[in-house]
Amino acid sequence: MTLYIGREASKLWKRICSETTTEINLLLDNWKYLLAGLIFQYIHGLAARGVHYLHRPGPTLQDLGFYILPWTFHPFIFKSKKIYTVLVWCRVLAFLVASQILRIITFYSTQLPGPNYHCREGSKLARLPKPESVLEVLLINFPRGVIYGCGDLIFSSHMIFTLVFVLTYQKYGTRSFIKHFAWLVAIVQSLLIVASRKHYTVDVVVAWYTVNLVVFFIDKKLPELPDRSSGSSPMLLPLSTKDKDSKTKEENHKLLNGNSVDPADWRPRTQVNGKIQEDGNGIHDTAMNGA
Repeated sequence: MTLYIGREASKLWKRICSETTTEINLLLDNWKYLLAGLIFQYIHGLAARGVHYLHRPGPTLQDLGFYILPWTFHPFIFKSKKIYTVLVWCRVLAFLVASQILRIITFYSTQLPGPNYHCREGSKLARLPKPESVLEVLLINFPRGVIYGCGDLIFSSHMIFTLVFVLTYQKYGTRSFIKHFAWLVAIVQSLLIVASRKHYTVDVVVAWYTVNLVVFFIDKKLPELPDRSSGSSPMLLPLSTKDKDSKTKEENHKLLNGNSVDPADWRPRTQVNGKIQEDGNGIHDTAMNGA
């Protein structure tokens, strides 16, 4: 029993080390994309803070969702791992950045009066005083500035994050019940956002079809993730510049020696009667004819 536990612990440790090494190598190759995506999250927050300076409180717009929904709330280890964390996050951040760029363009095009109570006439938070310095704008008063923002309405940032993660798990997740539960959560959250007056119904509706279209088209442009279920996934990983140069030199060396670089030709060969024959039926036929 002790031997079995020790053996399994050793396998687990090797698997953890292998996964960690692979993820670190992928991180070294893709850190620029991840960093760019994270920096844009700040830019998105800065844009949402900036539009609050332009927000002007006014009469709440007529909204069907407000009539239907009354105010009810006060404002690396497992063997079955199929994906590489770094590569998935590259895709997630690509989806988020594209959706957020469209969102920034939209809410700066037309500023709507915020439906939330702190964005209405008479509230001290509805309008921001002119900033006294650039630093005041850049700091975006996090997290209070994000919670009590006004003007960044079309379309819902809450739904962008929710739908991006749900769609990603829908494609790469393995548990069907989690997929169904995630979609249920997305639907319920849509209703709660309108019920809490965080957004107009149109903000949520536009988010649903915009994010789905963004993910659909960008996913087609990005290279597909390596399939780890076949057991040969390490060969499918993108090669670093050093690996590519090494592989090219190896192939050129084989070509100069008269050897093919086709993996199909990497079979054992045997010399018979002065001729190189492939290990197979041809060898036996030649030997029999020579006899």
